Amino acid sequence: MASLSLSTTRLIFLRRSPPPQQQLPCPSHGPAAPVTCGPRDNRGKLLRGRTLSTEAILAVQALKRAAAAGDEPKVHRIVSVDLGRLIKADLLAALAELQRQNEWGLALKAFAAARREPWYRTDLALYAEMVSTLARCGAPDEIDALVAGLLKAEEGWISSENTKEISRFVRALMAAEKAKLVRDVYGNLKSGGFEPDEFLFKFLIRGLRRLGEDAAAEEVERDFEVWYECGSLPMEPLPEIIYMN
Repeated sequence: MASLSLSTTRLIFLRRSPPPQQQLPCPSHGPAAPVTCGPRDNRGKLLRGRTLSTEAILAVQALKRAAAAGDEPKVHRIVSVDLGRLIKADLLAALAELQRQNEWGLALKAFAAARREPWYRTDLALYAEMVSTLARCGAPDEIDALVAGLLKAEEGWISSENTKEISRFVRALMAAEKAKLVRDVYGNLKSGGFEPDEFLFKFLIRGLRRLGEDAAAEEVERDFEVWYECGSLPMEPLPEIIYMN
């Protein structure tokens, strides 16, 4: 009887045990399609994280709202107060975001705010980005005013340590087809004792010729030959004909 009871209990236990789960083969899929979320209108989306802090995002949004409403006093207040409170990295990130969204008028105001900061030193890379933004947005007169301000008021940028930044700045002016500004910049570089390297010399020669400035290209080519043969340049500025409109 005990044997029968034990067998019955074992059968009941086995009957009540759930069947072992089978490992179903995973379906074979191709690469997952990326999911992208875009803005609901033509404005570029704001980038979070390392690019823009919350403070920078709020400042950019406030600037755009005030500009869209035509409230110039509020725009001025935001530039002088809100942007002025941002740390260096956030202010430069806000400037880059306005440039990315082609808000060139607000970007100029943010750039002016950055140049008023105690930490600011003349940065031709920032000038090059601003020139590219203005050229992309069809604002050639603002490029003239921006570069004129650089040549007149900024100091410390004519240095052999800035060769890379100077080359980038000149490339931006070439891309904007600002031949006169290229001539002016080269004249300032030459009178300031800066000597381009071979790459910048040849880039200036080709670029000026492409823009129809043969006289300026020939002068730069003569300077390049002197530099190549003697290792230095004379200090006199370019002839007056190169500065004509």
